[in-house]
Amino acid sequence: MSDELSSVRRFTLDEANALLPTVKRLTADAVHDTESIAARMRRAGPGSEQYVRLDESLNERITQWASDIEALGVHVKGLWLVDFDNGDGYYCWQHPEPAVSHYHGYDDGFAGRMKIV
Repeated sequence: MSDELSSVRRFTLDEANALLPTVKRLTADAVHDTESIAARMRRAGPGSEQYVRLDESLNERITQWASDIEALGVHVKGLWLVDFDNGDGYYCWQHPEPAVSHYHGYDDGFAGRMKIV
């Protein structure tokens, strides 16, 4: 097994849901921050120097969120969308869902996600 594969964190559904409060907090904070930046961008107007600086701040905040999530061993798959690797596929969570309640295979992606019964 390669080092990359052996270092992948695997989650049971219980482990994913146990980590979810941290993921939700990090995500909610990032959503709040990015909504605030976006509001300031709208007020500044496209093309202004302030807009350009705010756009950089927005991208930096999203990048920081992704880095914080990845540090937990969770995969970022899109904006406010994360996957917990379970060894057979992914438990999938998207903000603001209340729990990890979906699954999809490695090759299925978001479009193939199914509700966990």
